[in-house]
Amino acid sequence: MTGTVTHDPPPGTAGQQGRPLIVTEDAQLLDDLLRLCAAAGATPEVHHGLPERRGSWEAAPLVLVGDDAARRVRGAARRRGVVLVGRDQDDPGIWRRAVEIGADHVLVLPDGEQWLVDRIADVAEGVGRPAVTVGVIGGRGGAGASTLACALAVTSAREGLRTLLVDADPLGGGLDVLLGGETAEGLRWPAFAASRGRVGGGALEESLPELHSLRVLSWDRGDCVAIPPQAVRAVLAAARRRGGAVVVDLPRRVDEGVAEALAQLDVGLLVVPAELRAVAAAARVASAVGMVLRDLRVVVRGPFAPGLDEREVARLLGLPLVGEVPLESGLRRPGEGRTPPGAAARGPLARFCTAFWERTLIEAGAA
Repeated sequence: MTGTVTHDPPPGTAGQQGRPLIVTEDAQLLDDLLRLCAAAGATPEVHHGLPERRGSWEAAPLVLVGDDAARRVRGAARRRGVVLVGRDQDDPGIWRRAVEIGADHVLVLPDGEQWLVDRIADVAEGVGRPAVTVGVIGGRGGAGASTLACALAVTSAREGLRTLLVDADPLGGGLDVLLGGETAEGLRWPAFAASRGRVGGGALEESLPELHSLRVLSWDRGDCVAIPPQAVRAVLAAARRRGGAVVVDLPRRVDEGVAEALAQLDVGLLVVPAELRAVAAAARVASAVGMVLRDLRVVVRGPFAPGLDEREVARLLGLPLVGEVPLESGLRRPGEGRTPPGAAARGPLARFCTAFWERTLIEAGAA
């Protein structure tokens, strides 16, 4: 059981790492709290009462007060980020004691363990502004979505943003191949298939191949072609908590795993060649994707069929227009043994991606 008295985060902790403070003399409760801290990757500071060291109480990003210690901290300075932890589900007095010490949450173990692990892990990771997360999906096969996704990620990394490129299309051949890093060391999607609950953002980032100053989560050459939706949710949530930018290359079908990815996007880009058949196919994709993703926009790729331009394609699809993707050889025929899409900073594709990120980061309030 968990309960909220107030729900404001402790001041000054966004984006900062710190050690949670535990105050208790209950040996069994302390063992449980230490176990939960270990599960969250945090090393706490432990005291039986108010810390003697000046500022410890005020500076800790999270304070876990055992119900046995509530009386001993009653005179402490009021602050946010205090959790009163107890064991008795039937003790109504815990709410009164929470108010007396200014706690903003009441938690009763063992029911509230997962909530507490998540909260401690936020402190350990230094959670701040979540990553701006962009999904790219082709309106039809061969539209160039994977190459555009790579170009967006390469451009983001070149601009100095922490960047993660996620390959959510198991049948797409692998974005690590497109980036020339199929032999790079690091984990691929099958390693995360059993993930449940919370995945550590820092551990995820460090485990993935690093290519062109960005991290890449792609597929191996094995038989695995599906990841459980719970694992997709856990991995993308971890990636978003690290901040910066996350780019997701999506398949055109929408299954449960893809729906989990769509639910975490800030904006989706539908790449549509300027052909009538491509527009018709893209309309079906947009209908399926739009059931989950609210902000779907269209990116048009030439050459243009007679009577079509980028505005007409957007009008036919009923979607906001981002613009026309510049024609570059890599967008249409990704090859091996060359620089990745968007790597030429002065090339038209890189300029398109730079302008997109400038607008999107301003919209997200991250610029």
